[in-house]
Amino acid sequence: MRIEDIRVHLMVLPWREQPAFQRGYARERNVLAVEIETRSGHIGLGYQLYLREGFRTVKECLEETMVPHLIGRDASEVEAIWRELWTASLADGRGGAPVLALSAIDVALWDIVGQAAGMPLHRLWGHYRAEAPAYGSGVWRGLEPDAMVEKALRFKAEGYPAVKMQVGHAWTDAQDLEHVRRVREAVGPEIDIMVDVNMAWTADHAILQGRKLEQYGIYWLEEPVVPDDFAGYFRIADALDLRVVGGESHMTRYDLKPFFENPKLPILQPDVVRGGLTDLRKTAAIADTWGMAIAPHLYPELMIQLMASIPNGLILEDMGLMQDLFTDPPLVENGIVRAPETPGHGLAFTEEAMKEGRVA
Repeated sequence: MRIEDIRVHLMVLPWREQPAFQRGYARERNVLAVEIETRSGHIGLGYQLYLREGFRTVKECLEETMVPHLIGRDASEVEAIWRELWTASLADGRGGAPVLALSAIDVALWDIVGQAAGMPLHRLWGHYRAEAPAYGSGVWRGLEPDAMVEKALRFKAEGYPAVKMQVGHAWTDAQDLEHVRRVREAVGPEIDIMVDVNMAWTADHAILQGRKLEQYGIYWLEEPVVPDDFAGYFRIADALDLRVVGGESHMTRYDLKPFFENPKLPILQPDVVRGGLTDLRKTAAIADTWGMAIAPHLYPELMIQLMASIPNGLILEDMGLMQDLFTDPPLVENGIVRAPETPGHGLAFTEEAMKEGRVA
């Protein structure tokens, strides 16, 4: 189990379906992969998708500040390694590239531990269920209104029990409301609709707009304000008769602490790239203590391992952003993802992706 080699790869690949996070969004798919190899031949994979700049920065952070701590260590020392790398970054930000780098390493280490044990991670951690629901996420604000409706109807036809659409940033308030109205009318009352603001509003704005959205039976209002505006989150939650959720942009459970101290958000959406699997499991346990559910941000092919091992997992997010890059990933079928039984997390990039996409 001694770590013998660590390889960091950058890949630039075309999208299977070009996302429209904003009008004119034309970035290619940027993926960072970390391979950790042990003397016994186990190779653990950690990976991250970058929707903005940053994966070259994280690669430099990994190679300069993280890898030197790891060569020769026992890969099963996951908790000790997490703590050491986290502590090493305390003086330099407690977020950003160091946490992204730490998270990629953490995923790869857990992959090795699962492989060595001959168990998928959800069984290694304590299996809770064999499958989890997923919602179709991708009714993007960069689409034209007719295309938003078309995308929502496609998700419904594919069996998703819920869809997520974006508001803010690109359209006026009146246009956003009209888009939500049209999607609700198209999918009918039996499909849940999540609305993602992506931090576009102030608390006052969110309360005013949220009250107008309530008439459309919105399942949740996501990230209405910037991550550090905890007081704003709580004001919005108190004022609206719909669920206010967030957490994807917060770094580790420490950043989420105010949500635990004031459990007004019924659902948290932690992201595995902002703390790794080690921190994600702790976040889920703390949330369960306060009666909060977990709906992890993106990476459904990996997050099924978490969802299958915790009692308070609610639903997975599927944007269809990466599944085509893996050899045999768990896929959404009729709105459901089944937990795989492959040791570790069971994910491996295809030879084509590694060969054609690799840039460094």
